[in-house]
Order: sequence, then C-alpha cells, then structure tokens
Amino acid sequence: MSIDWIELAIDLLAVGLVVISASLHEFGHAFAAHCCGDDTAKEQGRLTINPLAHIDPFGSVLLPFLLVMSGFGYMAYAKPVPYNPYRLKNPRRDEVIVAVAGPVANVLQALVGAVLYHVCLKVMYGDASAPLYFYFIGSDPLAWLPLALQVYIQVNCSLAFFNLLPIPPLDGSKLLSPLFKTPEARRWWYQVQRYALPVTFALIWLGPRVLGIDPIGWVLDMTAGRLSDVLLGWSL
Repeated sequence: MSIDWIELAIDLLAVGLVVISASLHEFGHAFAAHCCGDDTAKEQGRLTINPLAHIDPFGSVLLPFLLVMSGFGYMAYAKPVPYNPYRLKNPRRDEVIVAVAGPVANVLQALVGAVLYHVCLKVMYGDASAPLYFYFIGSDPLAWLPLALQVYIQVNCSLAFFNLLPIPPLDGSKLLSPLFKTPEARRWWYQVQRYALPVTFALIWLGPRVLGIDPIGWVLDMTAGRLSDVLLGWSL
C-alpha cells in the first residue's frame, strides 16, 4: 500500500492545529469562569494558553495518531476545563457566559487566521484572494504557510459550531442549563453532561458509518463550512 506523504502531513498538521485551537478554546472557558468568580480552573493550572496544560493523553495524542495512521482522517480534543457552577456569581447567567466563551475563542482565532492567510497570499503571490491549491505544496514549500492558516481557519470554525451543538457534554448543552430551575434538576443535568462524552462521540463517529446518516455533518457544513468559505474568500 502506497502512502500519500503530503496528505499524511496535512492530516498531522491539522491534528496539531486542532490541539492548539482546542487549548485556546479551553483557556476561553477558564478565563470566563475566572471573571465570573469561579477560580477552579485557575487553581488547577488551567488559566493559561500553554497547550501542555490542556493536552489530554488520549484525545490529543493517541486517538488522532491512530485515526490518521489508519486512514480515518483526524479528530482530537483537549481536556475539558473544570468549573464549579456553585462558585459563579450568578450561576444561571454565568454558566451561559462560560459555555459561550470557548466557541467565541475559536471564532476569534478564525478571524485572526483569516487576516494572516490573506496577508500571506498577498505577499507570496501578489493576490490576497488567490485560491490555494494543494498541488502547490509539492512544488512550493512556502505554500505550507498559507495552507496551515487555511486549515487553522477551518479547524476553528468547526470547533466553534461543533461545540455549540446542544448535545451533552458539548458547550451547547450548557446553554440549556437555565431551563433547569430546581436544584435537583440542575444536579441531574450536570451528571448527564459529566458522563455523556463517550456516548456522544460514539454516535458522532458511528452514525455516518453504520446508519448512513450524518445530520451533524450537514449542520457543520451549513455553519462552519460557510463561515470558513467566507473568511477564505475575503479580499484585502
């Protein structure tokens, strides 16, 4: 079996950028929680942009390596930032702020990446809106820089909208927390969010492959895909 080394390198590049982007996503949660009165993340050393503080040995290293090497593409995630809703100044309001802070961090990264991407195209090719074709990589090593920025934009758009899905334990599920008004209902919802990660990822991964349906992929195409297309299509 022949190996497409360029495709493999792009997949590994994407994994690295996912880890960096997810780490800043988690920092966004930690910073928002700190501003809202909960220093749980700070006390555990998570109020930092250092990716090493957020890397999950399985989700950030082993899982993406196995997926890439087996030809299944890439997927990676960082350790979720811990927070204590009972330490927030206004739990029902602040939980929403903390939840949204992560996706907002990804959108900001995508915006910064878009500016840098078009500046690179302008400097390197004289046209800030020139399309970047993958075959440039083999003939022009410098094309790796705008390619990395292109992947960075797409990764952050995907992380932002994926995490906004109202599925436990994603950030979108925390936006539903204000609907649970009694302490008992909120405690039940916290328990669901805590243990739902394996089930959620199994459904996301197996749905398209076993059932042949991919509603999440369709939603991401309509949201993250369109936003990344807009950002990549800018002209400075």
